[in-house]
Amino acid sequence: MGELLLFVGTLNREAPYFQGARGDGLNVFSFDEAALRFRKLAGYPQVENPTYLSVSADGRRIYANSEVADWREGLVTAFGFDPATGRLDYLNTQPSLGSITAHSMISRDGRRLFVANYTVGTGGPDQSLVVFDLGTAGLSPAIASVAHQGSGPDPARQERSHAHSATEVLQGGMVIVADLGMDALITYSIGSDGVPRQIARVQTAPGAGPRHLALHPGGRFVFVMNELDSTVTAHSFDPATGVLAPIDSQPAVPAEARSGNHCSDIQISPDGRFLYGGNRGHDSISIFEIDQDSGRLTPRGFAPCGGATPRHLALTPSGRHLLVANQNADRVSMLARDAATGALRDTGAALPIGTPMCLKFAEV
Repeated sequence: MGELLLFVGTLNREAPYFQGARGDGLNVFSFDEAALRFRKLAGYPQVENPTYLSVSADGRRIYANSEVADWREGLVTAFGFDPATGRLDYLNTQPSLGSITAHSMISRDGRRLFVANYTVGTGGPDQSLVVFDLGTAGLSPAIASVAHQGSGPDPARQERSHAHSATEVLQGGMVIVADLGMDALITYSIGSDGVPRQIARVQTAPGAGPRHLALHPGGRFVFVMNELDSTVTAHSFDPATGVLAPIDSQPAVPAEARSGNHCSDIQISPDGRFLYGGNRGHDSISIFEIDQDSGRLTPRGFAPCGGATPRHLALTPSGRHLLVANQNADRVSMLARDAATGALRDTGAALPIGTPMCLKFAEV
């Protein structure tokens, strides 16, 4: 096993829907998984509110979304990182073509970056899915984009479209956008020109508010964390057509906790047997076992998140630990994972850091 790098985006500018900004931008750490120890390698406090990061597999390129509440467009900033020297270099910045820039993903072939803008209000470019080319100098200006239009039954959160994530499927060439505002999962084919072309769409339950996706390593199933109704749903996926079909839905928290809970991130174990979801309010991690033949989910309980407001999760490449970005506890908690049962145990070890928002690993 090579050295692990952990990239952490933290909130450093106040926003009305977050509870304080105590972070210092982008940080890079080395992580000794055996000893559960961190060592800071680099930081870049000048990037504003890097609430989501995409990192290349070798850790040499980082793309940080800047989510600032009163901007009509967010920003995406490219950085280069040298693992040998610990040097972090700014490359360039591009406008995201939409407000509240929420999520991104590097394409499987490493050529492009897919960005989802949550978007609020009206005005500005107002694009939901945006595509950038990647190169040695950083990001190109956006080469293609698409805007969503629609709403859902929750007037407070679904008054309009809110694209919350963009996830390329394992086979490449298709991107599934989870739109919280429209209760929709929309599959796009991405051609050689980078233009997204809608090929399939499935509606979630009314008011579900789909947020983040996890892909089964076998390629047959897609799992969705629904923020608004605190459920996790399983879908079959047809890689030939991009069509998703619902299989199963399970509550992410006990019934008495649903009214005060908002789900966040979702992660799947490397072997595809277990699913983990973050619960903000209940302050827990939901654990589900996945039937490998049907994709159906069996709840296996909850684990305390080791803090408050678990916004983002990251499994180590080995699958031995789940790290939790506890936004309102200023703490990244380290939970040990039992590979046989899926159970999580708080190790007591943690990384103290102000307002952690996103965690990404790379192995060098």
